[in-house]
Amino acid sequence: MEIFIKLSQFLLSLSLLIILHELGHFIPAKLFKTRVEKFYLFFDVKYSLLKKKIGETEYGIGWLPLGGYVKISGMIDESMDKEQMALPPQPWEFRSKPAWQRLIIMLGGVTVNFILAFIIYIGMAFTYGNTYIAMEDLKDGLLIENPVLQSAGFKTGDNILAVDGEKISKFDNEINIKIVMAKNVLIERDGAEQTIVMPKDFIDQLSKVEKSSLVSIRMPFVIGAVSAESSNTALQPKDMILSLNGQKVKYFDEAKTILEANKNKTVSAVVLRDQKEVPVSLQIDGEGILGVQLGGLGLDSLEKLGYYKVRKQEYGFFEAFPVGIQKGKEQLVGYGKQLKMIFNPDTGAYKQVGGFKAIFDIFPSTWSWEVFWALTALLSIMLGVMNLLPIPALDGGHVMFLLYEIISGKKPSDKFLENAQMVGFVLLITLLLFANGNDVYKAIIGK
Repeated sequence: MEIFIKLSQFLLSLSLLIILHELGHFIPAKLFKTRVEKFYLFFDVKYSLLKKKIGETEYGIGWLPLGGYVKISGMIDESMDKEQMALPPQPWEFRSKPAWQRLIIMLGGVTVNFILAFIIYIGMAFTYGNTYIAMEDLKDGLLIENPVLQSAGFKTGDNILAVDGEKISKFDNEINIKIVMAKNVLIERDGAEQTIVMPKDFIDQLSKVEKSSLVSIRMPFVIGAVSAESSNTALQPKDMILSLNGQKVKYFDEAKTILEANKNKTVSAVVLRDQKEVPVSLQIDGEGILGVQLGGLGLDSLEKLGYYKVRKQEYGFFEAFPVGIQKGKEQLVGYGKQLKMIFNPDTGAYKQVGGFKAIFDIFPSTWSWEVFWALTALLSIMLGVMNLLPIPALDGGHVMFLLYEIISGKKPSDKFLENAQMVGFVLLITLLLFANGNDVYKAIIGK
């Protein structure tokens, strides 16, 4: 069931992005009276799952879910229709249109991608607002157990003040992404500020350890379930441990230290059960564990228990516009930084490039419209930026040649464009194999 939910979100998001991207090419082509022969979701190699011709355009769904396309008459594209290109140009063909019209047609897809992302972020700001914990309210700092961060100089209890000079005032999902791309991080530890310079190969180091979050809020020790083999039957689900061996326990990371120091011992403890403090005796095994599963608490419960103050910003319709636009700008700039790191071999970021499985894995196993739209907006930005890369066979490659034509007044020959298209296609296949090969490699080694 979980796989079905993930797959449903993945396919819905991918289909939405592909259709709207191709509409971005389709609509200006039609406005400029350019014939569009095909409009396809997914690729129809040899055959299609569904198709219907309306007017001069065949609409359909292919069987190969690697993207989609519109086939525009008189355009050198992935179809490599040399027979058509060998005929005299016709007024309805792409090659017969002025360069500025062809440029608009080619920029239509990425334009829609960027507009879609900004619209989604505006809609999310209006619908969901912004729920967060202010950094100033994290009195005991953050939980930092990632070994790569620890070796860089971080430790649990640190507070993040700034990343690359940008002040961090809120703890939210973006903080981990900012740290991954950071050059230096300003922290507060025991009331004193210090700057940690991030290793240049930080991403490469991350790829060599088990996946775990970089920083997170510290959580209380709540019992989720007691295993059948556990000797600690005095514990019950939803119990929250307040003390161990006479030492107060506020967070689970504190409890781990005490458990490690008392292996194979029986210790006294106090748990909070039904809002009452209950004394219990607990047996710690040789591995320093109690034989229980951890339980989780939502932000509302943590706030009621006095752990954190949860803040919620709500935005009116017009207030949501600048908030959503700013969010979109931040994501666009952030993805640009990620690409820069990928193309810098010293960072080792290229090893983390993923294909379709990597995209599939970012979707949650439970349905959440808020998460779905956030991921769709991010993927829309990624699709737009990737398509703008000046690689023949991508929109950016066509734009590059069109700009050359507009500036120089000279149109590249059809033969040159055909050869460039083939080179670009080979390059794209290579990148596709590399990205999806990375997925397979990481699946085999389990990282």
